[in-house]
Amino acid sequence: MRQDQRDIKPLDGFTVGVTAARRADELGALLRRRGAEVLHAPALRIVPLSDDDQLLAATRTLIADAPDLVVATTAIGFRGWVEAADGWGLGEGLLATLAGSELLARGPKVRGAVRAAGLTEKWSPASESMAEVLQRLLDQGVTDRRIALQLHGEPLPGFIEALREAGAEVVEVPVYRWMPPEDIAPVDRLIDAVLGRGVDALTFTSAPAAASLLKRADERGVCDQVVTALQKFVLPACVGPVTALPLQARDVPTCQPDRFRLGPLVQLLCHALPERARPLPVAGRRIEIRGHAVIVDGELRPVPPAGMALLRLLARRPGWVVPRAELLRALPGAGRDEHAVETAMARLRGALGAPTLIQTVVKRGYRLALDPALDSHKYSD
Repeated sequence: MRQDQRDIKPLDGFTVGVTAARRADELGALLRRRGAEVLHAPALRIVPLSDDDQLLAATRTLIADAPDLVVATTAIGFRGWVEAADGWGLGEGLLATLAGSELLARGPKVRGAVRAAGLTEKWSPASESMAEVLQRLLDQGVTDRRIALQLHGEPLPGFIEALREAGAEVVEVPVYRWMPPEDIAPVDRLIDAVLGRGVDALTFTSAPAAASLLKRADERGVCDQVVTALQKFVLPACVGPVTALPLQARDVPTCQPDRFRLGPLVQLLCHALPERARPLPVAGRRIEIRGHAVIVDGELRPVPPAGMALLRLLARRPGWVVPRAELLRALPGAGRDEHAVETAMARLRGALGAPTLIQTVVKRGYRLALDPALDSHKYSD
């Protein structure tokens, strides 16, 4: 039975890489619900600092000398801080200190954590942006004010420096830190998938995850290739502008949703990936080439990797003949045997369910049977 076009989900036929360590299950479920295949490789791990001397020292310092203002940046970090203080017998003292300070919460989840602790925030930015937090602080003036900043593992370019230059005393509260994953194998598999175009998009929900992936690629000597793949073939999708900084530092263009949350991030992919797919009228049919599948007249047809490599090459110049030797070079691990092209092509035609979509040009190669009415030059490289 043929699928109706309405039955095709927006991410059917696409593979999305997930680099998150925290809330990866939630993100993966959202993506799968919309049809994506998900390749999960946590690029880092979160290490709580409940027994860390730095966090203990910062907590004691603030209880002894209360801050004028406290900036809570993440829900998990704020909860972890309160729980750690309870474990040290400092919970009541910390809550009393926070209650007597002006408390800013970066977003709604942080507000929830603050209120769950029996506290009330004075203000929270609508954008969930640390830039907006900084601007508010500078606008109201911070000279001689003591500000406690709950760090959240991501770089805060110029945030602390700007406050100190404006005359504030900043006490950093390191609630947790990011570390490389204990098992690096999934990250290596994800990097290989990026290089082999086995993923169509990579999602990043924290700047450390992006930095960690690039660092691992650099350790393997393939960072330049990964950057090129992200610039040309694989869509890097970041939950927000801070998350995108390590990629942008490598001249990798990224896309971000208007609201810095997982739901909008997934919705962004639901629009961006299908828009990158190329619809073509071929042999009286309409085909749309996706990551690991092709939509033929509204029917989703999975295609094996070798076949997809050939189809992408044919689609670069639809209607033009592509020589066998060039197609052979596109096949992973095919060596020099041109029979590999014939075998992969036969499987590709079978997967498409319409053999006439690809024509054999005797002694020359193969081409997509582009409908003559289409101006093929608009699709040529």
